[in-house]
Amino acid sequence: MVETCLKVEGVSKAIKKQTLIEDISLQIDKGNILALCGGNGAGKSTLLRIIAGIYRPTCGQVSINGLQWAKDRKAYAAQIGFMPDDYQFQHGLTARETLTFWAAIRKIPEPAVTVDELLELVGLEDKDKMIVTTFSKGMRQRLLFAQSLLAKPPLLIMDEPTNGLDPFWMNEFVSHIRRVREEGHTVIFSTHQLEIAEQVADYIVFMSGGHAVGEGSTSEICERYGSLFGAFNYSLGLTKM
Repeated sequence: MVETCLKVEGVSKAIKKQTLIEDISLQIDKGNILALCGGNGAGKSTLLRIIAGIYRPTCGQVSINGLQWAKDRKAYAAQIGFMPDDYQFQHGLTARETLTFWAAIRKIPEPAVTVDELLELVGLEDKDKMIVTTFSKGMRQRLLFAQSLLAKPPLLIMDEPTNGLDPFWMNEFVSHIRRVREEGHTVIFSTHQLEIAEQVADYIVFMSGGHAVGEGSTSEICERYGSLFGAFNYSLGLTKM
């Protein structure tokens, strides 16, 4: 029997009369990967921050493995590994100290994956004593990815995880996410790089102007429209099929 990991029901978010996202509903079965695809300002980051519990929705609700943030914040947060699009790292900390700090913040006495294993996974084992604020964008992204795996959470939430990565590390990201899925974890990530979504996602939701404008399984979409790019243009009304 297929079990649902993440369920988003009628979620909207408005700030000072500006609607950021409106009436978004989606769900992901356990062990699947969902990609939110769209350009800048589509509402992808807002939706992910609501799912992660950083923003409260104006209306609607989110549940992860049957848990809701408003009813049990601690248990809800324990379900999540969150990778933001960018992060202002603590000045003076090395890569190793940063991962150790995050493990302490999450109260993980013995991380499910050790700091050494994570640094090696993201190719930073020889940079472990470097100050993180001196890292390139790509190196910061790899460290953020590593911290999201500390507790091996049931749900990984990642906002534009391949931004700043070179082609080698984009391929490595795809490999890592496939392995995470094989281990039974669920993933939702945002991207404007449709080729990455096509390679790794089981399911796609296209977003534009704060709305979900199209969705479906990756295989069905590609079969019907030839590519995710063609499907995205169609969902925006830019092409006709």
